[in-house]
Amino acid sequence: QVQLVESGGGSVQTGGSMRLSCTRSTYTNSLECISWFRQAPGKEREGVASIYTAAGSTYYAASVKGRFTISQDNAKVTVYLQMNELKPEDTAMYYCAASARRGCGTMVADGGANRVLHWGNGTQVTVSS
Repeated sequence: QVQLVESGGGSVQTGGSMRLSCTRSTYTNSLECISWFRQAPGKEREGVASIYTAAGSTYYAASVKGRFTISQDNAKVTVYLQMNELKPEDTAMYYCAASARRGCGTMVADGGANRVLHWGNGTQVTVSS
């Protein structure tokens, strides 16, 4: 059983930056796609960014492209989400998720959450205006 632990959430003002971390308990070849999802109150969970850890390929939702960057450490144990130019609409609970390699590029599309195999508990990000 893979465990995912998020950290780095908190409060920031509009235009600020924040970095989230997701550390997994073990690296396994069957879970080579790590994604960040977010869910705001009253809204569906949506994919924000994904990384295919074996190759380092990255994918982004249109709403965050150019502002957010997903990356990983050399050991492929920790995945980061660097968030810049934050807006109030970025306020949400952010979740780390692990899934199979197939379809990693579409985890940020509708329905991506249905293919997640393991979820972290989430970390809250609040952006004030």
